[in-house]
Amino acid sequence: MPEVVCDTSALQYLYQLDLLDLLPSLATEVFVPPAVLEELAVGRALGFRVPAVESLRWVTIRQPVNRPAIPLIHDLGPGETEVLWLTLESPGAVAVLDDATARSAAGLLELPFTGTLGLLLDAKRAGLIATVRPLLDALEALRFRMSPTTRSAVMRLAGEVES
Repeated sequence: MPEVVCDTSALQYLYQLDLLDLLPSLATEVFVPPAVLEELAVGRALGFRVPAVESLRWVTIRQPVNRPAIPLIHDLGPGETEVLWLTLESPGAVAVLDDATARSAAGLLELPFTGTLGLLLDAKRAGLIATVRPLLDALEALRFRMSPTTRSAVMRLAGEVES
């Protein structure tokens, strides 16, 4: 996988699954914009288990240089917005977003994107994890929003059969 620009949710959930180290194994470079750092800091201050990505040597904190006049949806948070801006500035980079509105905006901007579930599928294909089923169960326990249809599709793509 090429460079990735990560939003808060993927970092949070991979960390809570103890799988944050999958990112440098899957991507050539991992970028995180400052707004995502701020969201993670707020989460830590509120007592949530989130990573301190600024201390990870494989993460590059990068501020978007331009704030383009793109048709951003007003429902996007600062993290998603900066992820989109930074991905626009980084040809070939993939935005890592879980939020449906942010993913729609990425699609409208013709930006490649994936999310936490896509990263888990990539990790399985790369032989970095054996199965996705227990990880999907753990994500659901963490209140990750995933429809039954999405879960079935991920299981099918992973080559695992739902029981």
